[in-house]
Amino acid sequence: MRTARKGSMEMPAFVRQLVKETEKRVSSFFKGGGHGGAEQTDGEREEVIPSPYLDRPILDKLTEEGCSCWGLTYALCSMQGWRANMEDYHNCVPQLGTGLADWSFFAVFDGHAGNKVAQYVSQHLLDQVLATGGIGPEDHPDRVRGSFTDGFLHTDKHLLTAARREGWERGGTTVTSTLISPRYIYFANCGDSRAMLCQAGQVCFSTEDHKPYSPLERERIESAGGSVSLQRINGSLAVSRALGDFSYKGTVNRPPTQQMVSPEPEVCVVERSPGDEFLVLACDGVWDTVSNEELCAFIQSRLRVCTDLRDVCSQVIDLCLYKGSLDNISIILVCFPGAPQLSAEAIHQEAELEDLLESKVAEIYEELSTQGKEPDLFSVLTVLANTDVPGLPPGGGLQSKRNCIISAYYEKKEAHNPTTPNGLGGSEKLV
Repeated sequence: MRTARKGSMEMPAFVRQLVKETEKRVSSFFKGGGHGGAEQTDGEREEVIPSPYLDRPILDKLTEEGCSCWGLTYALCSMQGWRANMEDYHNCVPQLGTGLADWSFFAVFDGHAGNKVAQYVSQHLLDQVLATGGIGPEDHPDRVRGSFTDGFLHTDKHLLTAARREGWERGGTTVTSTLISPRYIYFANCGDSRAMLCQAGQVCFSTEDHKPYSPLERERIESAGGSVSLQRINGSLAVSRALGDFSYKGTVNRPPTQQMVSPEPEVCVVERSPGDEFLVLACDGVWDTVSNEELCAFIQSRLRVCTDLRDVCSQVIDLCLYKGSLDNISIILVCFPGAPQLSAEAIHQEAELEDLLESKVAEIYEELSTQGKEPDLFSVLTVLANTDVPGLPPGGGLQSKRNCIISAYYEKKEAHNPTTPNGLGGSEKLV
């Protein structure tokens, strides 16, 4: 039985207002800034290549949460962000079928060059893994490892047929997945998405990213006739293992696992422990901005002040966005019975921190006003970033409380410049 709730989460109005204020700056950045010189005539204009980025990010979030019969709870949150298209998919299966009701499967699929491959793999990978017959109540690690590897290879083989039929040859997807049994946690990773397991507030395991510049990956790529430049295969593809990407898998007389791009997952087994707290699966839109240790510390701190795992995941996505992630952002958080619990002391400290931030924002606003300066949001954030603020969430820092800061700024701005009833003389009130 699968127990889950799905929903969508919208950004608050004050964050959308921030996006509007930064739109011109960000657009200029992505479009190469201001262009001097005379404007080109129609005959001189070159074909415009569509940007992979938007002028403003799409901030709406897809969320899901659920639980298993044996005490596991999970949540998912994903957001398109600055990317022109959403190419992430996921699997959340807290309880497998007959005979495996106490097993769970979770995965994040990060597509590139389109979303069709990621969508296809998300629909077929688990079935292919289970169809190998190596996964059963006996829970034999070597057989499960083999099933994972065979399942990935079989999925890639079937994908090739579909790709040729549908024209997906250029597309690909990375996969990070976990299969949780009563005795073990199995990790199967292919590409640069990543999974990590935390115990007692520390990272006790994480998967390895498969990048072209890694020595073993580079050796395989070059043996297959490719090269690594700009840290990419043939100067183009930034991952060395993926499903799909068949234009990199055509070297004759070499098996699939020895092509420039390999579909073979790296499978690792960790024995379960009462000290297991939570595990995370996420795309590189997360890992490009936070380290394993930072994310472990941040999530642990959030679990002590928040009961909704969807909200915890949402805060992670906000943190990554504010730290500069330009990619799609997806995260699955799986909590074991030993996960941190709500703490009255932590909740009190969080409330004190937010009160402190609100007072500092008000002080900075007033100080800038008395100096005759325009106390815009960026000025306030700049001053606050150079101010000592004790008690910030570990691993998150000031960026993790940016929503609180922005809200405090607009409240102060509204109080300082109240809207008049006829709409004259005051600042425009946010909708």
